[in-house]
Amino acid sequence: MNQRVVITGVGAVCALGHDAHSVWTEMREGRSAIAPLTGFDGEDMRVKVAAQVRDFDPAEHFDARKLILLDRVAQFALVAAREAVAQSGLDFAQGNVRHRTACVIGTGTGGEGTNDECSRRLYAERNPRLHPLSIVRRMMSAPVSQVSIEFGATGPCFVVSSACASANHAFAQALALVRSGAVDVALAGGVEACFTLGVLRAWEAMRVLADDTCRPFCQQRRGLVLGEGAGMLVLEGLDHARARGAQILAEFAGAGMSSDAGDIVLPSADGAARAMRAALDDAGLQPADIDYINAHGTATPANDPTETRAIHQVFGAHARQVAVSSTKAVHGHALGASGALEIVAVLGALREGVLPPTANFLDADPECDLDYVPNSARERRVRAALSNAFAFGGLNAVIALKQFKS
Repeated sequence: MNQRVVITGVGAVCALGHDAHSVWTEMREGRSAIAPLTGFDGEDMRVKVAAQVRDFDPAEHFDARKLILLDRVAQFALVAAREAVAQSGLDFAQGNVRHRTACVIGTGTGGEGTNDECSRRLYAERNPRLHPLSIVRRMMSAPVSQVSIEFGATGPCFVVSSACASANHAFAQALALVRSGAVDVALAGGVEACFTLGVLRAWEAMRVLADDTCRPFCQQRRGLVLGEGAGMLVLEGLDHARARGAQILAEFAGAGMSSDAGDIVLPSADGAARAMRAALDDAGLQPADIDYINAHGTATPANDPTETRAIHQVFGAHARQVAVSSTKAVHGHALGASGALEIVAVLGALREGVLPPTANFLDADPECDLDYVPNSARERRVRAALSNAFAFGGLNAVIALKQFKS
């Protein structure tokens, strides 16, 4: 089988808001959630700003018996998944739905909060006794396992970890499962919650973090800003969605993946271009069909001109007509969750005909010469769009969405 795959539900939580509608509204308005880093009083932090999820009370979402099992990363995944499933209208008690549903979630680091807590007890407090649930909270597969338990989904369930491409790789695997007929439904997305002292110190050591804000493709950019959160989609085979009268948000048209097989840190325009071409081919789209690209756009010196060159390679003369923006300027770089948050921007653009801007934009880098939709949203019909994710290690994953037409 090679059936069409559609999106029937979306959920999100990040620094911009605790639901997909709020996240999209803030993206569209270009309102940045990047703010001074909190929670590390007494530490001399070189990290000054971050896109943290604020005012999130786990007790509003989980009872005490459940919460003891959940690292912050799993909490985010469950909140986003609940929203996506609620919008989709799926009933897992009906027929064979639960047995024909897959769960695929990407994360870069997993339960870092639990890992940090264990390290503090063991090394700082010299306490050899750790919490008995430490393993099931910290393991990288905990979020996807908790999501499958939440809904009783007994189909394929697994985690994908490929640094900042994790969510897009998860979407690609979910697409393949549904498209092939192996399952009827997939809950797919990405999640990250790694604001811990150890992780922040490691990022400080790389010297790639901005000290002011995130300015993708801008001459004044000073590096990336870390974020956190989760995004989840409900993917379904078209026939399955139609049979139950589901509202279809967009068509998940294709996915493309590649590896640079080069430097562990420096990105390759050729590798990024291969992934974009593969996504177009998989979706049956031509470069001229794409109206919008949600860029990886990290605001690092290496990524932005490299991604720009890759877009020129793939789109040729049409690159000048494609709108490109990076919403990391408002929600930060949420690592393994980035692609899952950025899919909210792509869905919004497709459904509302509005291009989310690249916020905080000052002057264009001479090496970044595309239309980055600076600072203000723009009305434009979007027939089809790409969303890019290019990770450390040269791991590239690009997804293609298009307006649904029966």
